[in-house]
Amino acid sequence: MRAAAIGFELGLLLAGAVAATLLQLAGLPLPGVLLLVVSLYLLRQLYFLWRLARFIQRQHRLAPPFPSGLWGEIYRALGRYQQRARKGRKRQLRFQRRFREAANSVPDALVVLSKSQEIEWANPAAAALLGVRWPVHEGRSLTTICAQPGLAEYLEGGDYTRPLEVAAEQNQSIMLSIRVAPFGERKRQRLVVGRDITKIFHLNMIRRDFVANASHELRTPLTVIAGFVENLLCSALTPEPHRRPLQLMENQTNRMRSIIEDLLTLSRLEMDDTASNLAAVNLPQEIEHVVADARTLSDGNHEILVDADADLMLIGNPSELRSAVSNLVFNAIKHTSTGSQVRVVWHDEPGGPVLRVSDDGPGIAPEHIPRITERFYRIDKARSRASGGTGLGLAIVKHVLNRHDAELCIASDPGRGTCFTCRFAVASRLWREDRRS
Repeated sequence: MRAAAIGFELGLLLAGAVAATLLQLAGLPLPGVLLLVVSLYLLRQLYFLWRLARFIQRQHRLAPPFPSGLWGEIYRALGRYQQRARKGRKRQLRFQRRFREAANSVPDALVVLSKSQEIEWANPAAAALLGVRWPVHEGRSLTTICAQPGLAEYLEGGDYTRPLEVAAEQNQSIMLSIRVAPFGERKRQRLVVGRDITKIFHLNMIRRDFVANASHELRTPLTVIAGFVENLLCSALTPEPHRRPLQLMENQTNRMRSIIEDLLTLSRLEMDDTASNLAAVNLPQEIEHVVADARTLSDGNHEILVDADADLMLIGNPSELRSAVSNLVFNAIKHTSTGSQVRVVWHDEPGGPVLRVSDDGPGIAPEHIPRITERFYRIDKARSRASGGTGLGLAIVKHVLNRHDAELCIASDPGRGTCFTCRFAVASRLWREDRRS
């Protein structure tokens, strides 16, 4: 086709040359003849160029018949481009329609924010949960329409790893979980997702209240039972055959008491996501105390090594952090065999302070690691009960770290050991005033 178009243009030029020759033979001057022939050829080009510009300006569809020659090729190519663009627009419109239909059917509130955090789009559920109505509120600030407590700080903070849980402004009986996902050019736009978690929230509250109340109510009768068992064991009048059953009763009573104390600790930790009563915690000193207790628990059967920066302190809740450290170290003692080595490291890294508790024990299989921080989850139930564990230690550690904006990382190589790493935020770091530079 392209060769034919070029041939057609050459044919026009040849025809013009023949016409010029004939006119010259008829007695017309050569310059005038050439000017006439060139003018006619240029007028043809200008006409098709003007026609094409008019089509484009009026956004008309280029359709056959097309002119002959190179202009026909140009018209035909532009026509194909227009056809592809129309198909692309239709596909885009169909995709947008399906996307909006899907988004409108989602029960969660979806709000798209621009770079300046103004509302660009929202689905119908956003009106019920967040009070955002599109297109009525298009172009307005989300925090102006939805004045949820802490929402403005949450959007500005940029840390969206945890959801914001608040009561809905228009209906305080509804609990919302608000998440934000950056997207678009340079991740400057925001997708706000609001989910109704009222049922889950109430179920969690019921569970926490039940565990706390049941644990509290069990503590008193258990104390009475433990007192009577202790008196019987210490009494000289108790027959010797009865002492072994009483000793077993005392052991199980102590185990039950440990479980109740851990459950009460977990209940207190779950009441709030943020630690209270913050103070400067001398964590190296706390580690020394915990390691001293761990050596007593081990009775010399483990090698416990400590590498702690004595000048590195932490801002947090002292009792909670002490509980987290003791649970990690005691777990390493309880779940490793005689002769194992336990290493406790406390030092500073560019990302913030880090506490590591590692051992060279049997390790943990990969399928257990995602669930190991769940309450009462046991890898080897018989071995855990024999070691005196309650199955709540790592759950307590996880909640303590969450309340201190810290992260728990677990790495294990079966047969070679396990390493628990607690990474704290840079803001929680504190140095002694007498630290040498």
